[in-house]
Amino acid sequence: MSADAVLYCHCLFVLGVILPVPLIIVGGWRQWHWVRILWPRIAHLAMIALVAAEALLGIDCPLTVWENALRYANEEEGYRQGLLSDWVSSWLFYDAPPWVFTTLYVSFTLLVLAFFYFVPPRRPHRREYTLPAMKGGL
Repeated sequence: MSADAVLYCHCLFVLGVILPVPLIIVGGWRQWHWVRILWPRIAHLAMIALVAAEALLGIDCPLTVWENALRYANEEEGYRQGLLSDWVSSWLFYDAPPWVFTTLYVSFTLLVLAFFYFVPPRRPHRREYTLPAMKGGL
């Protein structure tokens, strides 16, 4: 069950990387203000850049390592995946050479970075702080 929780968190992370791209495209076209907020865009770029860096450096995803460790520990007790876990796992993990994934991750990172140019985020406006007027002077 704990391995399934890690798998679902992994799936949410992947969705958090993929789903903003079409939202940014449509939001830029439709002039949605929220797609131009700076901090979510930076967080989105950081998420995919982390994945690309792991792939370039040959580092296994910590979530995958953690899930596999939990699955190996549970298999000793006769643990079997449920239907939903099997489906999510088959959607999330593919059998391909590592260079395919590295190319995909780096390309996707460059795409997300390109959206900083095509649909630029706006910096937050600074509010000027003025001191309240003092009664009676100094």
